[in-house]
Amino acid sequence: MDVASADDPAWVVRRWRRYGYDRLYVERPDGAKVGYWDLAADTAHPSAPGDEPLLLRAVTAWKDGDRGAAVPPEAGPAPDPAPGPAPGPAPAAPVPWIDLATTPPGAAAREQAEAARAAAPIKTVLARVLGVHTDERAWRLGAVGEEQVAAQLAKVARNDARWRFLHAIPVGTRGSDIDHLVIGPGGVFTVNTKHHPGASIWVGGETLLVNGTRQPYVRNARHEAERAGRLLSAACGFPVHVSGLVVPVNTDEVVVKSQPAGVAVVPRRRLAGWLTRHGEIHPPATVESIFAMARRSTTWQA
Repeated sequence: MDVASADDPAWVVRRWRRYGYDRLYVERPDGAKVGYWDLAADTAHPSAPGDEPLLLRAVTAWKDGDRGAAVPPEAGPAPDPAPGPAPGPAPAAPVPWIDLATTPPGAAAREQAEAARAAAPIKTVLARVLGVHTDERAWRLGAVGEEQVAAQLAKVARNDARWRFLHAIPVGTRGSDIDHLVIGPGGVFTVNTKHHPGASIWVGGETLLVNGTRQPYVRNARHEAERAGRLLSAACGFPVHVSGLVVPVNTDEVVVKSQPAGVAVVPRRRLAGWLTRHGEIHPPATVESIFAMARRSTTWQA
């Protein structure tokens, strides 16, 4: 039975609402995960079967208004302590984090599309009927593209279980997100999905044209990879090199005359083969170490 004294909280509760989910994540004071409670479905999801009693107690206390208070001791009052040295400062409470491994692909784009549709439902319907391009359409197609890229990544994992993937990673505080993060023996990559149905894409070094119009995808992918590398290096405590990928989806053709420096443009259907041909840079232990920090939401908020 988990019992804590009044100055030693038995749990830390954090509410998380995003992408249509509403959950309570519960941890022990040392950071060990107890599990989460789905508030929408009213169901428990303990990290291990033995954690369910503590998860239930924490959620019950939270619902009763005790947002993270200690479990009251079940024994009688303790005797007065013997005089001793003054206690030092209390250790800092662990910072709660959300496990990003549970986020589905396209979640951020789907959320934006749903918000645009809710704000102007009639306009959205008319735009679809008339074939007008709107923000809702752009976000919706973006989500579909990310889901299709995730399906290609799943093929990689089926062939080699050492690869790890995260999707729709929120970065910073201004609404940015990384479509996909790929971590495996062949390296670490940020993937920027670009859904251009029926388009022609031409790449020559730093220049990327979509139907003849230059787009900043190469520059953006490089910036995204560099930022991810800084954040992962800080979280892991060792250098993590990250390369950027631009992955066009559902295009008519992609012509690559020369790849940009530090960024690769790889069509969706070639992505799985491209990744698996990358050789072995990271041993399994390094892959797991990077993934363990990458899946923490706090890694990306610095």
